[in-house]
Amino acid sequence: MMSQSIDGFVMFMHQLAEIAKDAVQPFFRTQLTVDEKAGPRDFDPVTAADKAVEAAMRGLITQTYPDHAILGEEMGETLAPASLSHASGDGEAATRWVIDPIDGTRAFILGLPTWGTLIGLEIDHQPRLGMMSQPFTGDRFWSNGSASYLRTYDGVTRTLATRAAVKLADAQIAATHPDIFITADEKAAFQRLDAATRACRYGTDCFGYALLAAGQIDIVVEAGLEPYDIVALIPIIEQAGGIVTTWDGGAARHGGQILASANEALHREALAVLAGQA
Repeated sequence: MMSQSIDGFVMFMHQLAEIAKDAVQPFFRTQLTVDEKAGPRDFDPVTAADKAVEAAMRGLITQTYPDHAILGEEMGETLAPASLSHASGDGEAATRWVIDPIDGTRAFILGLPTWGTLIGLEIDHQPRLGMMSQPFTGDRFWSNGSASYLRTYDGVTRTLATRAAVKLADAQIAATHPDIFITADEKAAFQRLDAATRACRYGTDCFGYALLAAGQIDIVVEAGLEPYDIVALIPIIEQAGGIVTTWDGGAARHGGQILASANEALHREALAVLAGQA
């Protein structure tokens, strides 16, 4: 992608974040009706806020980039007819927005500010740009193709960098909740990693990944993720110096069992522990 295109896409991500902010504010810390999705997890909620925010974001994407595909948590995938001719050999669109209107709906319905809006852009199957916006706290994390940034509530912007050197035994790790590890093998793998590190914090959702990019958290480990849970976060972490893969070291864009680490050396150690090889 040319730098002009990158700059335009980054500006558009900020526009999407503002649209999402306006759509979600009337719902946060109000009494919401909560529906439950069918799935393997015991409680996977969705609210009117999730649906309203995604609808607003989709409307702006379709208006601005009618030939781009969209994948969202609440409304699935939309491949505009105009983009079919630009699809790759396996039928996937060359350019796809991957969005999660409220990542961390459980936190949202409890009034906790650890949720966020995720906006990712894939080009030729690769997550290239990403943004995590938390409108209540005013924190906005994003990547621009070569670096990652955080703008805080006071308008100050700083460049992000993961921790370059940390031993596994000293690592601070995060996971949304121990119940996301469903199978016996997943539970055992997580327990090994938890025991091998200094401390684990639960309930961070997308904030955990963003804070890893900011050098506050060293490892995030999760399972059962969907593409819209992780695509936006991959560029933010990678362009800050970190690494994100599946537990077997594969590409993370499809979701599943995900490991994000502050640097490659720490990542190798954590992968070995998850695999029972250390």
